[in-house]
Amino acid sequence: MDNLLGDFLRARRERISPADVGLPDSGRRRVQGLRREELALLAGISSDYYIRLEQGRDQNPSAQVLDALARALGLDEPSRRHLHQLAAPTQPSQVEPHVPASIVELISTWPTNPAYVQDRLTNVLAANPVAAAVSPNYAVGRNLLRAVFLDPAERDLRRDWEQMAADGVAGLRAALGPNIADPAAAEVIAGLTSSSEEFRALWAQHDVKPRTGHLVRFRHPAAGDLDLHSDKLDIPGPATLQLVVFHATPGTRDAEALASLADLIPAR
Repeated sequence: MDNLLGDFLRARRERISPADVGLPDSGRRRVQGLRREELALLAGISSDYYIRLEQGRDQNPSAQVLDALARALGLDEPSRRHLHQLAAPTQPSQVEPHVPASIVELISTWPTNPAYVQDRLTNVLAANPVAAAVSPNYAVGRNLLRAVFLDPAERDLRRDWEQMAADGVAGLRAALGPNIADPAAAEVIAGLTSSSEEFRALWAQHDVKPRTGHLVRFRHPAAGDLDLHSDKLDIPGPATLQLVVFHATPGTRDAEALASLADLIPAR
């Protein structure tokens, strides 16, 4: 049986030094980060109870205990919510992802704004032509997380590949919550874990970061360097879908380069 709550607590505990939380360092330590009893002390709970939580022998902590652990671990708000989700998992939706026809029609009318729709696993479900001109991985049927870690062209394309990779893994944690054993999710995670050492290392950190808008820095073979704003908009419905839209600041060299890239798309 998976011990998702305990794995998360252990991973985050091991990343905190005694000095980080104002505890004296008693010299050579046999464990990385905080000891279990030190975290329990900081959270105001008994060491025995904390050990049961981390070992998976008690998986029903109260909200107050979870909040105390979150404070002791210095978790940000997304990671705190993630901790609560791990302690009270819900059944994932079994609805087949379906992109509304109106969304597909809408993005097809944007000649200079690359746009695509992704599901919680970063599978591309719809994309417009200029998105595919930015990267061939912005195409229906591709998985963007697999592409980032396994396609060498993506490393060349992305000037901020390291940050993109880290954010991608943390975004997957946030999107899945406790549902990493869902068959489709498990397949993606297992494939990347076995194929990419970098993914394995990032996945083991248990970072959580919701997918939000940010600046994406490309090095495009035809358009040159591109700094594009990426906005992510949730699509209402039973399945977890996001519309991702890129745009350049008007009047900049990036806007001109993006327009020139759109001119390379064959007329249909």
